[in-house]
Amino acid sequence: VQLQASGGGVVRAGGSLSLSCTVSGNIGKIFAMGWYRQTPGNERERVALVYSTGLEEYADSVKGRFTASRDTAGNTVGLRMNALKPEDTAVYYCNAGHFVAGGYENFWGQGTLVTVSS
Repeated sequence: VQLQASGGGVVRAGGSLSLSCTVSGNIGKIFAMGWYRQTPGNERERVALVYSTGLEEYADSVKGRFTASRDTAGNTVGLRMNALKPEDTAVYYCNAGHFVAGGYENFWGQGTLVTVSS
């Protein structure tokens, strides 16, 4: 299973960027797919998740500014980031997860850097 992310880059505060991630390989039914982010010295934090039920979940810090979406096949997830702030600067990781016997298994993309300048 591989998660291939694209997008990211450098943008000024107030600007917008989009990320996209596609899962390949035999992962079975994906339960949740979305994005986490991490800055140096900090733990990885959840940014947005889209569940197979259609439910979307966002971190409080990005609500109203970020929108996650999944394609109908459920193997691609995007993240539209508007009104970006310098504190959104981080490495963003694509995530996909599914249930396996006895638990839940997560898969991660390689990370893509988003830099927001003030």
